[in-house]
Amino acid sequence: MVSANTSDTSTSEYDVDLTVTLTEAPGAESHEFFLRSATGILSPDPDSLDSNLPDARAALAAVEQFGEEIFFPEPRPDRICTQQYGGPQVAVVEGWFRGRKVHSQFSRTDGCEIARWKTLAALLGNTGGSTGAS
Repeated sequence: MVSANTSDTSTSEYDVDLTVTLTEAPGAESHEFFLRSATGILSPDPDSLDSNLPDARAALAAVEQFGEEIFFPEPRPDRICTQQYGGPQVAVVEGWFRGRKVHSQFSRTDGCEIARWKTLAALLGNTGGSTGAS
């Protein structure tokens, strides 16, 4: 599920300013991760909530490469997804990507969602099942 609200005039000082809230299973404690960069450089400010992902560089590379198509997809009515279950993990990504507001939810409920998860696994924290491994 993806929605993008571009009418919000608030922006970030960063090109990429994302907060990821990852829940491994229903009722489990959530983990929160941050990814912030300006012109492709990870946030160096020690007083800020800096990028705290296990592999922030890989996360930034994945977001830079696939963010536009993942966060703001073009509708595809012909898309067919395999009916398979990849796990109970859910991640919500909120913030800013290149001046556009992001609010995306990731899950592993079918083949299409599992593929999205694997594409941005580094952003989603690479914890437990979040790597996309079955």
